[in-house]
Amino acid sequence: MRVKHPAMDGARSLIHRGFAALLCAALLALPAAAQTYPSRAVRVVVPFPAGGTADAVPRLVAEWLSRKWGQGVVIENKSGAAGNIGAEAVYHAAPDGYTLLSAPPPPLVINQNLYPKLGFDPAQFVPISIMASVPAALVVNPNKISAKTLAELIAYAKANPGKITAATQGNGTTSHLNTELFQMKAQVKFVQVPYRGSAPALLGLSAGDVDVMFDNLSSALPLVQGGKLKLIAVATDKRLAALPDVPTVAETLPGFAATAWFAMVAPPKTPMPIVEKISADIAEVLKDPEIRKRLADMTAEPIGGTPAEAAKFMRGEVDLWKKVITSANVKLE
Repeated sequence: MRVKHPAMDGARSLIHRGFAALLCAALLALPAAAQTYPSRAVRVVVPFPAGGTADAVPRLVAEWLSRKWGQGVVIENKSGAAGNIGAEAVYHAAPDGYTLLSAPPPPLVINQNLYPKLGFDPAQFVPISIMASVPAALVVNPNKISAKTLAELIAYAKANPGKITAATQGNGTTSHLNTELFQMKAQVKFVQVPYRGSAPALLGLSAGDVDVMFDNLSSALPLVQGGKLKLIAVATDKRLAALPDVPTVAETLPGFAATAWFAMVAPPKTPMPIVEKISADIAEVLKDPEIRKRLADMTAEPIGGTPAEAAKFMRGEVDLWKKVITSANVKLE
């Protein structure tokens, strides 16, 4: 027969009360941390070079957040390996909201279907917001490609297999996959030339080092307007109101559509009160008339939404890109 000792019961009671008090304090501290966030500068890693839309969209958002928060929001470009290098750096950062990742699809929903091994698990990032999306466009160097329509370009490519060079933002990027999908649907073959991002790829295309490219419309349009590139088609479901004379790829290749989107995510285990605060503030950014105008100037559509909505959207994108990669038999060489 065991005899209960009053002193032991008292000790257990103290331990239980102490544990409960610590648990309550921890739970109360999370909303308090969100209320005081940020109390210092926030770093946003962009895993691609400066100059492209993947860099321009988060910079626009960061400027607005910096004014609202009264703290610096610093963009750090950490490019390489189709966004994997920058994504891995954020993945291993402290989950306190002071290091965030702003990225297009590759490191978040594409690369796990391409790379045999990653130094991070994309599914473990905490989605914050899908900030904006931009349609893809097929542009050519007019001095290298004389075709004026998509049908003419396809006919030329079929008559000259392997002679057309296509710039991409790098292996495994959206421009790479869009090009692969186009080749599959049009039954043509390009020689792909990977660059380290959109800006250097467009520079190479403008210089005539390569012939064609699928890129974000916002990045390519200034060069089109300046006469250095020719816009053959846009990869939207229907023609754009701002460019009614530019046909869609789908008018020649039914079902072809491609857009780039730009998400903000946090390291794994970042507290949800902080994530929700950042998401709500980004939603406020995207309602600002001046911000919407500047996004429109980039042919970007503001999206926003809750962390849960961003997470659902990204899960759907993982499935979508996996199907594209499998169907096009995309391999990294």
